[in-house]
Amino acid sequence: MGEQKERETLGSRLGFLLLSAGCAIGLGNVWRFPYITGKYGGAAFVLIYLVFLVILGLPVMVCEFAVGRASRKSMAAAFKELEPEGTKWHWYSGFAIAGNYLLMMFYTVVSGWFLKYFVQMISGKFVGLSADAIVEEFVNGTVGSPSTLLIGMVVVIVIGFGTCILGLQKGVERITKIMMSALLIIMIGLAIYVAFLPGAGAGYAFYLKPDFKALVSGEHGLWDTIYAAMGQAFFTLSLGIGSMEIFGSYIGKDHSLTGESLRVIGLDTFVAICAGLIIFPACAAFGVEASSGAGLAFMSLPNVFNAMGPVAGRIVGAFFFLFMSFAALSTVIAVFENIVAFAMDKLGWSRTKAVLINFAAMLVLATPAALGMNVWSGVHFGAHIGSIDALEDFIVSQNLLPIGSMLFLLFCTIKKGWGWDGFIAEADAGEGIKFPKNKVVKFYLKFIAPVIIIVVFVAGYFDIFGAK
Repeated sequence: MGEQKERETLGSRLGFLLLSAGCAIGLGNVWRFPYITGKYGGAAFVLIYLVFLVILGLPVMVCEFAVGRASRKSMAAAFKELEPEGTKWHWYSGFAIAGNYLLMMFYTVVSGWFLKYFVQMISGKFVGLSADAIVEEFVNGTVGSPSTLLIGMVVVIVIGFGTCILGLQKGVERITKIMMSALLIIMIGLAIYVAFLPGAGAGYAFYLKPDFKALVSGEHGLWDTIYAAMGQAFFTLSLGIGSMEIFGSYIGKDHSLTGESLRVIGLDTFVAICAGLIIFPACAAFGVEASSGAGLAFMSLPNVFNAMGPVAGRIVGAFFFLFMSFAALSTVIAVFENIVAFAMDKLGWSRTKAVLINFAAMLVLATPAALGMNVWSGVHFGAHIGSIDALEDFIVSQNLLPIGSMLFLLFCTIKKGWGWDGFIAEADAGEGIKFPKNKVVKFYLKFIAPVIIIVVFVAGYFDIFGAK
């Protein structure tokens, strides 16, 4: 009992909601969601993605929060605390924390892009540049510059672990609250502004009007699109690798976990949809292809800010990329907290020791992704996967997130795991919306949902690696 009393806790419910949402809201929303949506055909992909959020994302998030709150431990010991004697569920903990490291190995690099664009907006770098010149700046001046990527990566890692070393309430919770509040305000403002750009209508049509015929007959095909939508649902909520579980371990039992999960997913989805409402009309207005890939936001949005005028554009653009940096950093801080807590629980390290050692390790681990975009671009993992950062993304998004999510579902529903009764008792503790307890829901989570994950997972592999 003494060990539980010493555990750090969050200072408020708002802190928990914004911190959990901050972990979910990040590059998955403002960077990955728009470019994946553009790649897979727009509105039809969005609908499939929203379905996966409801049928898989919500129950898995409740499971993660419940495991964390019941165990009061990070992934280092959560399954071991709750599993029946003689079972080996805790073996997954090593894979879960590996997923956190892998995610940060490329995530910190891309987060640095936003910080760079924030500085460039303030300096007036984009003022007067044509749309083609803005594309060229991203391709050669950002991704093509190893020094730029390494500097941005280091700054992100310093900020992330610097926040963690301040502690849970004074650092992680307080700073994330400020970042998330500012992000929501600026995104709403920009979504309203782009609606009045000439030519924006085509962007809305692409984003909001589903074309299912194009989905089936398109470049990627139906299964690849479904696979990508499921992967995006898990990626955007950071599910399956314990990134949500850790925050469950820091909260009390005042509120039910289903209600809290709905609030977190609602915030996350709002930001993702809002990002699309900014980027796709901007692409249409300035002739940027919606399928431009990972650089979509960086190649489209500077045009929007230039259209505001040299002074207003610099100010609004600087604020936008600053708050996009906040979105990215909120996830970095949350995942770094998971990594730090793992070392504290597993190895008994102090917070300071866990931060310093992981800081040094992350500097080394993230470097290949930064260099893989330029000087090591020749290091390639075949036509189906691609560069170093693409491999890291593939391992996390297409493998660890869905497999880990399936394990959380099974752990919370089968007798050989924690079991349905233990899960329901924890999920429903406190005021608020209760988790459905009927036999149909239990059967779905125990048998149907895992099968959906497996079928889409396997079909996606065939679609990615099969003969084209």
